[in-house]
Amino acid sequence: MFNALMLDKQDDRTVASIQSIDESRLASHGGVDVLVRVDFSTLNYKDGLAITGKIPVVRKWPMVPGIDFAGVVETSSHPDYQPGDKVVMNGWGAGETHWGGLAQKARVPGDHLIALPATITTRQAMAVGTAGYTAMLCVQALEKHGVATQDGDVLVTGANGGVGSFAVAILAKRGYRVIASTGRPEEAARLRELGAADIVERATLSEPGKPLQKERWAAAVDCVGSHTLANVCASLRYGGAVAACGLAQGMDLPATVAPFILRGVALLGVDSVYVPRERRVAAWQAIADEVPVATIERVATTITLADAPEAAARLLRGEIKGRVIVDVNA
Repeated sequence: MFNALMLDKQDDRTVASIQSIDESRLASHGGVDVLVRVDFSTLNYKDGLAITGKIPVVRKWPMVPGIDFAGVVETSSHPDYQPGDKVVMNGWGAGETHWGGLAQKARVPGDHLIALPATITTRQAMAVGTAGYTAMLCVQALEKHGVATQDGDVLVTGANGGVGSFAVAILAKRGYRVIASTGRPEEAARLRELGAADIVERATLSEPGKPLQKERWAAAVDCVGSHTLANVCASLRYGGAVAACGLAQGMDLPATVAPFILRGVALLGVDSVYVPRERRVAAWQAIADEVPVATIERVATTITLADAPEAAARLLRGEIKGRVIVDVNA
């Protein structure tokens, strides 16, 4: 038996509770399963949506949420993993189509895991989580497109969020001049500590704007979507690019083709859920090499499994700063 946060559907409402689950209920995945003793999970924006039921993230019921986990292999029929190996998982439909990481145990296909870099602990991995992993994918996408430090300022929208904060830190460490957009000016000092050279008020980007605006940014990481992403595209410099990975403002994109056909800008979609294994490994190794995970771990908030529903609601209200680590065994 093991403890898990379980989501059930009752009268069109999502109800979350801590339940004791028999290990036999963990689904098999075609004979290449890995059973992981989870050490830590985390709370992401998508987890908040699933737990609160604000948006129909969950596709099957009942569901154990949690798109991330890090832990130790207990049993494995996959050739790449042996008992005792430390592993991390991000995405692959966890917490949506199959049981996720907010539990003391998880059984997943071995191909969904990667070995945790030796310099990162399982707790530190969840201080990074999908947020840091996605931010690294965004930076790598921009650099693959050809964005270089000498090209000019790089904007990060939603900079106070998990992905945004990591994007600011990673870009700054790589030598870019980073401009952070936030609706919380009281967090300006923290963003500057992460490496932001300047701060812009969220409201300057979040309202409907002209289809083509003054050229301001060489590139951007957008975690917000909607009018913000439209305004970012409209104000990119000629040949610039934006890596889009979020929808905090909305899923719509009220833009025109003007920036794309008149300035040759590029909109690079960044998915973190179904990224091929090779890119996952490269992203996590880059995190191990570049991101000060020990510092991030120290400033992260640690909660118990039982705390997760209330913390999920606070996360969606914007009341939580920084990363949230869930100690599933506390």
